[in-house]
Order: sequence, then C-alpha cells, then structure tokens
Amino acid sequence: MSVASVGPSSPQPAPATGETVLSAHEVVVEFAGRRRSAPGARAVDGVNLDIARGEIVALVGESGCGKTTLARTLMGLERPARGEVRFRGEPLSYRMRALRRYRRAVQLVLQDPMGSLNPHHTVYEAVAEGVRIHRLPDEEQRVAEALSRCGLRPPQRFFQRYPHELSGGQRQRVVIAGALVLDPVVLVADEPVASLDASVRGEILSLVLRLREELGLSAIMVTHDLGLAWNVADRLAVMYLGRIVELGTPEQVFADPQHPYTRALMSVLPESPGTPIVLTGEPPDPTRIPSGCRFHPRCQELASGVAASAGVDRDCTGTPLPVLPAGAGDRGGAPLVACHLAAASNARTASAGSS
Repeated sequence: MSVASVGPSSPQPAPATGETVLSAHEVVVEFAGRRRSAPGARAVDGVNLDIARGEIVALVGESGCGKTTLARTLMGLERPARGEVRFRGEPLSYRMRALRRYRRAVQLVLQDPMGSLNPHHTVYEAVAEGVRIHRLPDEEQRVAEALSRCGLRPPQRFFQRYPHELSGGQRQRVVIAGALVLDPVVLVADEPVASLDASVRGEILSLVLRLREELGLSAIMVTHDLGLAWNVADRLAVMYLGRIVELGTPEQVFADPQHPYTRALMSVLPESPGTPIVLTGEPPDPTRIPSGCRFHPRCQELASGVAASAGVDRDCTGTPLPVLPAGAGDRGGAPLVACHLAAASNARTASAGSS
C-alpha cells in the first residue's frame, strides 16, 4: 500500500525530547462480572507504553480492544489490578490530593463537545471551571489566553456565548481550551474529531499539532480513524483484546504491517490495494481469552494455512506471546510486533541476510 495515499499530508516531524513523561508498566485492568458466578473481563491485559515529551501516540483498534480503558487508566480514572502508571518516573498515587494534582497535568479531551459542555454554562464558565476547582490565580487572564491559543479570537467575544451559539469546530476548541487553561503536560483525546464535519477535522488536527509545537505537549489519541493516526501520530499502537500487538511509526505500520490483525485493519482503507480482509470467527471476548496468540481464532494466516507452512501453527494456538516491551526500539528502530508468524519471518530474513 502506498503510504502517501492514506492521508492528505505526511506525518509531522516529532519534537519529542526523549524524556518519558507518562508510562504504563505491565498494566492489567479487570472488571468483575455482572453476577458472582460470571467470569471477570480483562479489558487491559499487560500493556507497556512510554509517552515522551512532545510525542503523539495513537491507540487504534476495533471497539472492545481496550484502548479507551487504557486511556482512562493513564488518566487515573481506572486503577490497575496489576502493574502501574508512572508520571515523570514516579508511580501514580491514588490518594485524593495526589490525583487532583495529577489530573491538572494530564487532561482529557472528549469526542462529543456538545455532550461535554454544559448547555447552561457560558464559554467563560466552561473554560474557567478547572481554574476554580484548582484555585488558580488570574482566572480571566488564563481563560482569555487558553481561548486565544485555540483560535477563538478575540477571546472576550466568546466569553458570554453558550454552546448552542457555536459551530461544532468552535465547541471542540472550547473543550480543548478547557484543558489547556490548566497548563497540562499530556492531553488524552478520545476520538477528538469523530463528531465533526470533514471540513472542520483538519482545522482541529492542525490545532493539536500547533499546540504540540508551541507548548511541547504530549498527547494520546484514541481513534478508529487510521487517516487521523497517519496525519498526526509519531507512533501507532495497535491493540487487540487488551494488548498492544504492534507498535511503530506510522510509516512503518502503514507501509509494511507485520501483524495479521494490523493488515486486516489496513486492508479496508479506501486506497488500499487488493481485496479487503474480512475477519471470521467470534468477536473478541475479554472474559474468554484464547490460548496461544489471542488473535488466532480469527487469524486469516492461520485459516489459510500460511502459518502451518511456516511451521508455527501449533505455536499460534498453544504458545502465549510475551507482552511487548516499552523500550526505545520502537523509536527509530524496527517496529515491535507480537506474532509467531512475524517472528519466524523476521528470523528467516535475518538469517538470509547474514549468510
């Protein structure tokens, strides 16, 4: 697939400094069953992920893969059953005062601005809410600066407007301003442009990139939109059934996807060559995680006999794959992939190259 065909522009160069500001280490998040006898759901099942200062990481995957739960856990809204979230190298504390300080530094941007803004509050009140909660000085100046940074100028013109008096793009800018007013270090954006018209999406994505450049903000983008991931992300983490199965730069993942699940996702893009890959079998169920590779019940390579030809079919169905590390190998190096077939193929390529 031609990478250039996925989006209208090339990914922006990453200004990441290398300093890790937020990370997940072996994070597991479980939810109890509705009945005592019902098995619990493991929504996140061992995730390692580092986010550097100034870096944008996109979490992609189908509904139910765990990406939103992972984002909520990184926000401190869910507490891991095992593993830990670290902020600037320190484990996240779940005491009330510590969480309050943390949530000023790591701010959430929701996908539906009309739903996240109180219709009875003016723009000024919506943006000033965080300032009042954290009892910060210079309220009006902070609100005005946040609105200006988000392209709502002059800010005083918008102070007394209500959400229904704004366009969809303006409402999303107000939501982003409500996060920026607290001077955060990381933005967690859950489908930030999903509810917007196509004509407005580009403006909001350009705003996110500009804020990254100006403020050194890091961001985690939760999205189904692979085009969005291509255009704004520095790294792409593909999730399936609670784990990251492939991690690399957009160029690496789009140009040469290694995991069969990633290839299936890429195959349905409008400009993707060949026939779209239709996954068969039951949708993933976090209460019943398969043995071996958790994707094997739906894997097109196993069903077609490709895995058997490579001699890894028994591994696919019976040998668990290790959790991908969060190390630096995915920045500037080879992409990381959790797949027996990909590992065998890469081993053969390395062997052929050394002979």
